[in-house]
Amino acid sequence: MNWLELKLALSKLDSEKVEDALMKAGALSVTLEDAGDEPIYEPDADKPSLWSDTRLTALFEAGTDMGAVTAGLCTALDIPSLPPHRIEPLEDRDWVREWLKDFKPMQFGRRLWICPTAYTPPDPEAVNLILDPGLAFGTGTHPTTALCLEWLDGADLDGLEVTDYGCGSGILAIAAARLGARHVWAVDNDPQALVATRDNAARNGVTDKLSLCLPPAYPNHKADLMLANILAGPLVQLAPLLAAHLKAGGRLVLSGILGTQEQDIRRAYEAAGFTGFETVSKGDWIRVTAVRG
Repeated sequence: MNWLELKLALSKLDSEKVEDALMKAGALSVTLEDAGDEPIYEPDADKPSLWSDTRLTALFEAGTDMGAVTAGLCTALDIPSLPPHRIEPLEDRDWVREWLKDFKPMQFGRRLWICPTAYTPPDPEAVNLILDPGLAFGTGTHPTTALCLEWLDGADLDGLEVTDYGCGSGILAIAAARLGARHVWAVDNDPQALVATRDNAARNGVTDKLSLCLPPAYPNHKADLMLANILAGPLVQLAPLLAAHLKAGGRLVLSGILGTQEQDIRRAYEAAGFTGFETVSKGDWIRVTAVRG
């Protein structure tokens, strides 16, 4: 089956009104993407959350009267004509395979690899995590995840109790389990993340080492190692909680942090009783490690 794809430079149009009008006109999906190179790192309620140069893509069934769609869009938005746009046929494909074709085995540190299911691990003797992209965040491609995986690869985790707070896909929890941790708590406020983590843990043979829960069900126990790859804002708010769940002398590994946010993180975790801060960067992002006093 073929489709029709409308690509539109959003310009100064109201994205919600455009999306609503397109869905009413029969669009099967509407997506927004950066048409330039302008990263949006963390939501800010006081600032627009879209890129200044945003491209909208809408997908329609083949045979749709696109002239009527564009005319109706102009009417709905009360504009004489649309900003620059184009309409193209789109051949049906195996979209899962298309998505995975650029996701190849990746090495982190000396012994840890992340391998998609479509590939044979390049080094059978390495610690190979079998993981495909999914709905929950975390495949190792983002610098923040890579920073955490590299730290885990170089750490001695044998026999440790570990918590991965904000586990996403479970990639850090599973890596810790495969690298020798005795037990790992994977905690996330998104039930979909827990489903993804459970599936990935089963695929990697570490189900018996993992306990999964939403934050309210996280028990009052203390870990030897606390991992949290989230965002700076939540990390600042979580400082007292993460400290309360870490043993004296336990190690803390934080990421999801921009270099410009380092001092905010340090202040919050110094106040929570942490010392021995170290920072490693990858591009704009940093990893902060510390020790619970």
